[in-house]
Amino acid sequence: MTISMYQASVPVFITTLKGLSHVLSKGEAHATEKGIDPQTLVEARLAPDMFALARQVQIATDHAKGAPSRLAGREIPKFEDTENSFPELQGRIAKTVELLKGFAPQDIDGSEERSIALPMRSGELSFTGMQYLLHFAMPNFYFHVTTAYDILRHNGVAIGKADFFGRG
Repeated sequence: MTISMYQASVPVFITTLKGLSHVLSKGEAHATEKGIDPQTLVEARLAPDMFALARQVQIATDHAKGAPSRLAGREIPKFEDTENSFPELQGRIAKTVELLKGFAPQDIDGSEERSIALPMRSGELSFTGMQYLLHFAMPNFYFHVTTAYDILRHNGVAIGKADFFGRG
């Protein structure tokens, strides 16, 4: 049995982004309930050398829109990375989900062997489509979504595993 590159990417990104949106909603509600400036959470980070919550969300959505675009051979839509509030981050997630809904299985299935080249500061990384999706895009996406969750949890937001999956 072969893997459906579409099923392994687009629906997974959409579901996880909805969970991220849920977690952000709980973060914003927490700030309101506790009288905390929401900006404090948006700018919070786990360690001084790590990105803040806003950047974690931006990077997660970049991977979510970049992976299917690359696999489909499409240009990756550019978002400006200017979101600096809970409503703006929610808007970015919603925009990404809408973009993802524009992909169909026939756009991505069959891309397992597509050549994917990523320019990096240290030099170009080359992958097949499946290597890229399973060993680069998805791990990076989950890293940044999880880090966003961890930032909020670390700052006292009452969230748990069910919230991560959008069910809490």
